[in-house]
Amino acid sequence: QVQFVESGGGLVQPGGSLRLSCTPTGFSFSSSWMRWYRQAPGTEREWVASISQTSVFTQYLNSVKGRFTISRDNAKNTLYLQMNSLKPEDTALYFCARPESEARNEWGQGTQVTVSS
Repeated sequence: QVQFVESGGGLVQPGGSLRLSCTPTGFSFSSSWMRWYRQAPGTEREWVASISQTSVFTQYLNSVKGRFTISRDNAKNTLYLQMNSLKPEDTALYFCARPESEARNEWGQGTQVTVSS
């Protein structure tokens, strides 16, 4: 059974930083592209960033480019999202996923990020 466990969220002031982590189980992490998504209240879930199996390729939502960094440690089966210069509009529930997660409705509980003064 595929599971995603996200952590690292919290309340931070504008301009602050957080590092999210995700530990998936139930599939070959090192063989899969991985993604971060987020969902703000009353909105659709949106894709934030992707990373290839060996970290050679990364992709970002335009609004987070230059502020967020996706990374992974295949030896630890862990995905990360370093978020710097956080803005109130980054407030959302953040999820990690693999590419087929949307089609298969595979989602963890997410980790809440709140950016507020």
